[in-house]
Amino acid sequence: MKLYHFLMELLFPPKCVLCRQLLKDGETDLCRACRVDAPEYPNRKIKLQFLDSFAAVWYYEGNVRESLLRYKFRNARSYSGSYGRILAMKLLTQYPEGFDVLTWVPVSRLRKLRRGYDQVELLAKAVGKELGLPPVSALKKIRNNRPQSRLKDPAARKANVLGAYHLLDGADVRGKRVLLLDDILTTGATAGECARVLLSAGAKEVHCAAVAAARK
Repeated sequence: MKLYHFLMELLFPPKCVLCRQLLKDGETDLCRACRVDAPEYPNRKIKLQFLDSFAAVWYYEGNVRESLLRYKFRNARSYSGSYGRILAMKLLTQYPEGFDVLTWVPVSRLRKLRRGYDQVELLAKAVGKELGLPPVSALKKIRNNRPQSRLKDPAARKANVLGAYHLLDGADVRGKRVLLLDDILTTGATAGECARVLLSAGAKEVHCAAVAAARK
């Protein structure tokens, strides 16, 4: 196994997940420049509709935006480990009390088939590994609605996701403090709709965390 990792690093040397520069000795996931200069999201818990709070690592702009687009649309699924470690550190700082359930905003079956993976599920597995909290599949997307990124109006985004998610059979969130993960949050419409479903199923609290969020 050590030989395998040595050969992989020799053939594919680790790069910064944001700027793609080769990492130097002592650097993990991010180069020193990005660790300092990436647009960090403030350490404050923001309340949104149906969400008790929301947290993110960075603002969705610059190298952060380009990195997430590679992850989401260009098969850079290996980024999930780096994102997971960085997001988990943020969560441990902001939520030392922890959570009862870790779940995620799922993509539709069709979109997962076309893309080959659910990027937020991969993120949830990486975060869960760091937090010692295995992710639970609690939600199902039942409608392959229009991508939110194509809609600019907040009201249109809310209407677009209304009724798009259902609780999976057997998922039990009653009385639980739930951590809901997403990759990117812009208006909060998608996360809010998922939170509404979880709260309707008896969840005590729903808190959302994402890799990045829009500055507005």
